[in-house]
Amino acid sequence: MFETPDIYTLASGTSEGTSKLGAFDNAILKAGVGNTNLIKLSSILPPRAVFKEKIVYPRGVLVPIAYGAITSDKKGEIIAAAVAIAISVEEGFGVIMEFSGATSGKYAEETVRRMAEDAMKHRNIAIKEIKSKSSEHTVENFGCAFAAVPMWYSKLS
Repeated sequence: MFETPDIYTLASGTSEGTSKLGAFDNAILKAGVGNTNLIKLSSILPPRAVFKEKIVYPRGVLVPIAYGAITSDKKGEIIAAAVAIAISVEEGFGVIMEFSGATSGKYAEETVRRMAEDAMKHRNIAIKEIKSKSSEHTVENFGCAFAAVPMWYSKLS
């Protein structure tokens, strides 16, 4: 059974690689989570989770993470990934949304912010703030854009 994470950050990275998987691996390295095992989560930020500018993870640990990513091998294509967290007024509970596509980072971030706002509206939860982050990449050979909300445990930091 997993413990509930109590800290989180926003991270992003873009990269080229010699394959799509290599580009993804390089992008997650740039985002600071490349030497960990990513445990992909759906879309909920735990209540009272605290934002940290940066979290340093020990190698090989299991990192709870919500992320958007896109890889492409179309030379010249602009790709982007974005995440947004709509955080509630009460308890700091939040909804995380992810988006990626053949688009600009600006469009991806605007889109994911609207998605997060809409998710809270459907839950009838008032929003205190929305945090977001995006990445944009122009593909040369094999490219990747990655954006994420990695979480962790304050007692292990």
